[in-house]
Amino acid sequence: MKIGLIGLPGAGKSTVFEALTGMGEDPGHKGQDRIGTVDVPDARLDVLAGLFKPKKAIHAQVTYFLPQLGLHQPERVYDQSIGSRIRDCDALIHVLRNFAVPGLPDPSPFDDFARLDQELMLTDLMAVENRLDRMEADQKRGKKPPEDEWALLTACREHLEAGTALRKIPELGTDIRLKGFALLSAKPMLILFNNGEEDCKSPALPAGWDSSQEGMAIRGKIEQELAQMEPEEIRQFLSEFGISEPAAHRVVRRSCALLGLISFFTVGSDEVKAWTLKKGRSVLEAAGTIHTDMKKGFIRAEVIPFDALTAAGSFPEARKQGTLRLEGKTYAVQDGDVIQIRFNV
Repeated sequence: MKIGLIGLPGAGKSTVFEALTGMGEDPGHKGQDRIGTVDVPDARLDVLAGLFKPKKAIHAQVTYFLPQLGLHQPERVYDQSIGSRIRDCDALIHVLRNFAVPGLPDPSPFDDFARLDQELMLTDLMAVENRLDRMEADQKRGKKPPEDEWALLTACREHLEAGTALRKIPELGTDIRLKGFALLSAKPMLILFNNGEEDCKSPALPAGWDSSQEGMAIRGKIEQELAQMEPEEIRQFLSEFGISEPAAHRVVRRSCALLGLISFFTVGSDEVKAWTLKKGRSVLEAAGTIHTDMKKGFIRAEVIPFDALTAAGSFPEARKQGTLRLEGKTYAVQDGDVIQIRFNV
């Protein structure tokens, strides 16, 4: 899972990136794109590790990507090269300045959001229109365009021209036929209000704001400092500032929810591992996530919910209690399932 950070100049994107990843800036790579991978926090993995005593416990992971303008490029609202670099991201985090800066106007996060979101939609509109133009040219040369693609792109153009981001039209934004276009306004988006050190609340929603859009607030500077601390310092810091957990944990969980991801686990003496999977996907797809051979040679899956396994204490006891089930390839994996795949290749 790769998530791109975007925002207007001065929003604090680098601060937020460092808060999420714990990575400080490398002076030797100033002005270059930054990428960092972090664990998805899940207390259930720690419980399973305590139960099975594996050699290692492996969290699911998320990668954060921060595209940068070059050192000699002027900062502007939007840069087309950034758009091309975030196209392979699964989702976006839109960082909005919600803190005062001497010499700058008061923060206006919702206006800032609208400015950049409009640029994303304009970029998508250009891509859609270019494709439609090519299809029209082909039609004039006697090549009939695919009707379903024509209808799909025409619908996209209508919504984009009306100023509607495609993520707000799920039947369009998630259509598999648009995957190759990697449209920016179709990507799931988490709105992140970057607050000052004394402000922990999200700003009040303005009249007419679409309340269905995901949003949360963090105190970027505080969280940046927190990410650089040792575990004991972190515990003291959290207590002092009344923070329940680091923002990185909350953001990554919200990111997973935004993408419709659930977690399942595999366990053994060598390793206990957490995996992510789209909600509603089958155990056959879960097998393919673990290893392609497992999907190819799938026979059946032994499945038990996390709570049932921890209550039983072991697989043999779970079998006695009847909580360990055999499932076929069409079984829809549930969040927290512990799965053992039986396969033969």
